[in-house]
Amino acid sequence: MNSDNHYRISNELNIPLKNVKAVVSLLDEGATIPFISRYRKEATGSLDEVKVSAVSDLYEKLKELDKRRETIIKSIEEQGKLDEGLRVKIDAAATMRELEDLYLPYKPKRKTRGQAAVQKGLEPLAYRIFAQKCDPVKEAVQFVDKDKGVESIEDALAGARDIIAEKISENTASREAVRSLFERKAVIESKATKAALADENKEKAAKFRDWFDWREPAGRAAGHRILALFRGERDKFLKVSIRPDEEEGIDILHRKLVRSGSPASEEVEKAATDSYKRLLAPQMETELRGVLLEKAESEAIRVFASNLREILLSPPLGGKRIMALDPGFRTGAKLVCLDEQGTLLVNDTIYPVTSEGKKAEAAQKVRQLVEKHRIEAIAIGNGTAGRETEQFIKELGLDNSINVIMVNESGASVYSASEIAREEFPDHDITVRGAVSIGRRLMDPLAELVKIDPKSIGVGQYQHDVDQKGLAESLGRVVESCVNMVGVELNTASARLLQYVSGLGPVLAKNIISYRDENGPFAERKDLLKVPRLGPKVYEQCAGFLRIRGAKNPLDSTAVHPERYKTVTSMAKDLKASVADLISSSDLRREIKIEKYVSEDLGLPTLEDIMKELEKPGRDPRREFETVSFDDSVKEVRDLRQGMILNGIVTNVTAFGAFVDVGVHQDGLVHVSRLADRFIRDPAEVVHPGQPVKVKVMEVDQERKRISLSIKPSDF
Repeated sequence: MNSDNHYRISNELNIPLKNVKAVVSLLDEGATIPFISRYRKEATGSLDEVKVSAVSDLYEKLKELDKRRETIIKSIEEQGKLDEGLRVKIDAAATMRELEDLYLPYKPKRKTRGQAAVQKGLEPLAYRIFAQKCDPVKEAVQFVDKDKGVESIEDALAGARDIIAEKISENTASREAVRSLFERKAVIESKATKAALADENKEKAAKFRDWFDWREPAGRAAGHRILALFRGERDKFLKVSIRPDEEEGIDILHRKLVRSGSPASEEVEKAATDSYKRLLAPQMETELRGVLLEKAESEAIRVFASNLREILLSPPLGGKRIMALDPGFRTGAKLVCLDEQGTLLVNDTIYPVTSEGKKAEAAQKVRQLVEKHRIEAIAIGNGTAGRETEQFIKELGLDNSINVIMVNESGASVYSASEIAREEFPDHDITVRGAVSIGRRLMDPLAELVKIDPKSIGVGQYQHDVDQKGLAESLGRVVESCVNMVGVELNTASARLLQYVSGLGPVLAKNIISYRDENGPFAERKDLLKVPRLGPKVYEQCAGFLRIRGAKNPLDSTAVHPERYKTVTSMAKDLKASVADLISSSDLRREIKIEKYVSEDLGLPTLEDIMKELEKPGRDPRREFETVSFDDSVKEVRDLRQGMILNGIVTNVTAFGAFVDVGVHQDGLVHVSRLADRFIRDPAEVVHPGQPVKVKVMEVDQERKRISLSIKPSDF
């Protein structure tokens, strides 16, 4: 890596240079972000995952910049046009935009009007006119040549203006001046197209109605609005432009380039006007669109990633015996019973909301299965007929200790039709698989949701309008972070869960499952080294995140890395105790002076982590599980009334507010202005997906299926 890049990363992220160098070195060695932030705190200065990720992202960005720099230098060299001054400018370019501006005059391009004029021999005339020290008409006479296609003096002057216009548009100073104007004063405007106003498109175009006549400064436009406008434009319902005042743009070029008092000035003025209208303004609009889109995409991806993290880290109910129901009206509710490990015990179909006879039959069956399989909790999907099925279960008079819980089933149908589901349940159809997924989500949301493409979980904002590669990378990193934060039980984890463990991936995850199937449960962590293709380097990356419950060495069930076992053993030995004694006795732990165990590669941050693990071995960082009960009298949007106070669960957080499920099959919106009695810049400051909230119904628009809610204390 270019050593200057180390300094740049350090300065831009405000991270000490030595820590940046350590992170970059570890990344180059193949270390993962969770491993670096958890087990290399001494080297990184205890940088958390967010900062290590920031270093990684900027490092990759600078590598791409250097790669592009090399390509540009090679291209200009091959043209024989690379002088020392240009080389210095290219080497000093700090952004991709600066690089591309420098490269623009040398960039191979399709034939333009200016190039056509050059081929007609008009370049010398263009330079003379641009110098504004000649009579352009007298000069143009010399360039009239019918054989070259220059039929008249006006043809010669027009060709010269085309050349000047292109030179202006490729000039770095001109581009920066116009770019600055666009950045400061561009206005984004949208108008309804004829297609939007056509009767046959009325319903489809309705969602863009707010932007049929919209205008605002582009620099202040919210990201979600940018994405909505561009989507409307793509769907041909909106015509969008992003421009500053045209006269101001033209005036900037005139003031920079036109010298008064010269006969040639009029030609330069015409060329500058043409350059702005035909070349620079469209180019800068395209560039600004890209900047606005990138900013909006980054914000949308950030929101999606933040929501996904909250959903994946939802509190688990834990190892309980579960009955799960995937509700339906005509097709009935698919019912499954699962044991404490999530193993399918039985499946059936009941019809609790069709007729009284079927309802009585369903009630008898549920009671029998609850008793037979010692059911401790009932999970009900929150889709079609979910509230009706919930009411049916609650009316059965089951033991009060059995919790009845509505489970968000977003993505369950995606899982049930997936290859993973077919591998898990080859002898069952998609309805059974969907019900099992609902039950397992209640037991351990993380272990179940990793089986689904994160984009299908339903917590995104304009997810189909953003860069899909960037979205996939960001969400993949979130899943990896959550899996490694919680830790994975080596002997029960699915291949899908294992593949997100630091250093593993799909191939090694399958190899671990195969080894487990052939040899039985892993007895200790170091047995991982017997797995095909899992060598010492991978073992170093993954071992600390894998747990073995009930292992002979109690440290194998903690987040203490095997490379630190000797240190913990020394602690125990110094106290004339065993490692198990250290874990079980707080008195013994209080006697440990961790400063005594500091060494060249082991500092206080890691030693403090070790002590936390000894105190709570394999602790789960997720919140405690809590249930939310919806109002039994409210099941449809038509049941809602202005002023109602209801229980709800936050399902999605966006830049403009939060969506809340109140049990009517249509989430309501709490606008950012109704989240608190103070100013809120980012809704994530006060709410997160999965959070139970109390809301007040402010407005109900049944026609557009819009529910306006508030959680602001002053509204209650």
